[in-house]
Amino acid sequence: MFEVRTDLAVEENERIQKQNASMRGISVDEEKFENGNIRVTTVRIETENAVRMMGKPKGTYITLESPELAEETDDYHRMISEKLAELLRRLIPEEKKERSILVAGLGNRSVTPDALGPRVADQLCITRHILKEYGSFVYGSDDIRSVSAIVPGVMAQTGMETREILSGIVRQVKPDYLIVIDALAARSLKRLCRTIQLSDTGISPGSGVGNHRHSITEKTLGIPVIAVGIPTVVEAATIIQDFMSEYLKDMPAEEYRPRLLSPQLNQMFVTSKDIDAQIRQLSYTVSEGINRAFCRIPQS
Repeated sequence: MFEVRTDLAVEENERIQKQNASMRGISVDEEKFENGNIRVTTVRIETENAVRMMGKPKGTYITLESPELAEETDDYHRMISEKLAELLRRLIPEEKKERSILVAGLGNRSVTPDALGPRVADQLCITRHILKEYGSFVYGSDDIRSVSAIVPGVMAQTGMETREILSGIVRQVKPDYLIVIDALAARSLKRLCRTIQLSDTGISPGSGVGNHRHSITEKTLGIPVIAVGIPTVVEAATIIQDFMSEYLKDMPAEEYRPRLLSPQLNQMFVTSKDIDAQIRQLSYTVSEGINRAFCRIPQS
């Protein structure tokens, strides 16, 4: 059996639509900005039946897509950061009480396609220690949230589950929200490094590449968990499947799949040849989105 692997709710929704399956319990809203160059799709999974159909937990999944997200255009990425900040504020609404935020940059810094989380954490505006010592007046604004960050590494480096590390930090620091940043796997090449997904359901680190770790959710940590991710890899078998479906239309699938889709392909993932430049650019875009959402320092 050939199973397509994707972390994106919008792609699971497209799969269901393609199969003409019932959509009860799944609501989809789409918005377009900048003459259609930026598309924001909100998928809400509302029932247990929808959970089974989508293979994802109940909650809200917001996908920001743009073909120019992979381009090195500073003005355009600034626009994306502003939109990302707006979407984050939808998931973490403003309240009278000051909300503290802990950001966890998940992934392996030494593996470029998996280095998004650590790179984002490196570029955040960290305010928790300043606010505790001096108060918000030092920034000249009351619109500053307490932001702290951690890069917990991966089990091969620490010998500990990411959830174990974060659980201890949450108990000690007591943030109101946890934002986890991680690299994802996509179904489609056109979404590679061109899509940002936000969700309020938490995350299972490594699930996109079949390396399931303990989930990081509100149920397991006791605080709301917002996941932000960008797909940086596509499964090799998916690419071959698409090629065969397009160019071997006249041949029954059961004839070519056993010969071309070997089991080894399920262990292989493809990324962009310029993934180092993409991670550098996208990590800055995501970090700026978080900074704009929670650390709006007045310009002098």
